[in-house]
Amino acid sequence: MRKIIAALFISLDGVVESPDKWHFPYFNDEMGAAIGSAMGESDALMMGRVNYQEWSAYWPSSEDEFAAFMNNTTKYVVSNTLDNTLTWNNSTLITGDIVAEITKLKQQPGKHISISGSGTLVQSLLQLNLLDELRLLIHPIVVGSGKRLFPDGVPTKPLKLVDSQTFSTGVLYVTYQPDSQAA
Repeated sequence: MRKIIAALFISLDGVVESPDKWHFPYFNDEMGAAIGSAMGESDALMMGRVNYQEWSAYWPSSEDEFAAFMNNTTKYVVSNTLDNTLTWNNSTLITGDIVAEITKLKQQPGKHISISGSGTLVQSLLQLNLLDELRLLIHPIVVGSGKRLFPDGVPTKPLKLVDSQTFSTGVLYVTYQPDSQAA
């Protein structure tokens, strides 16, 4: 069965918004290898509406080293507000009963489905028991403001640490899975 794996850049104070403004001083070969390995484990991307709108405006014309992967990979867009006219190639809209639709996706053959960004989607999938792993690249910086991955009021969800690495830049790469034993 396929897993849904979310990987996010996050600051010490929990900010996931606009990592392009604070992440790059911490990027090095270690992080690049971790990201490349995660990309190799997946054959599909999942994202929410906002992430889709931002990325579909950027990646199709990008010459970035990851552009071919981003443009050629199957993309599942989870939204109840977008219409069915997704313009970015290989994009499919998931709407309506997302639990049933995502459960079907997980049962299909293939590699993992990865999420990068889409914090609101990550929160929802975690609460709906659809997220299999949460990989956080915790940067040694306090950003001070911005959208946090888990704002006040999010229901409690026990997780267990299954892997951790420390990069030479001080970034911690941690992998959590839902912990049904602690609930």
